[in-house]
Amino acid sequence: MNGLRVASLLLATMTTGLVAGVYAIYANAFMPGLAKTDDKTFVGAFQAVDRAIVNPLFLGLGFVGALLFTLLAGLLSLKEKALPWIAVAFVLYLITMILTIAVNVPLNDALRAAGDPNTIDVAAARAAFDESKWRMFNLIRAILATFSFGLLGWALYLTGTSAA
Repeated sequence: MNGLRVASLLLATMTTGLVAGVYAIYANAFMPGLAKTDDKTFVGAFQAVDRAIVNPLFLGLGFVGALLFTLLAGLLSLKEKALPWIAVAFVLYLITMILTIAVNVPLNDALRAAGDPNTIDVAAARAAFDESKWRMFNLIRAILATFSFGLLGWALYLTGTSAA
């Protein structure tokens, strides 16, 4: 049981860190870079990246896996001193998932539904996308996921010190 608890906590930490990194890359490089492009480039590039990120590795193992591994780690740590840290990490990460589903994905879907950048009014599609809203909520996701990652790292440390 101890091995499974540690393994689930390690996987929770790794996958949460992976997702936090994706959000941070969007916040610090991808979206600022796209902000400097013309409308057609913005729409085409964003649509292409949005299609690419919807894959089993990121969605299954990363995005959903982080929540499930954290839940499992918490359930296996009910009597451990790391539990409060795992629980808070779970809640913070859950909030990032809710924001993703409630805010970012609908904006992504609307931009994708606008159509081919070669045949649509790309200025109107970009304006309707609401870049500033997407960026603000992504930044919130990045911060919360990073804190979740840190809390899980602390829980790993506590788990390691209690085993010694």
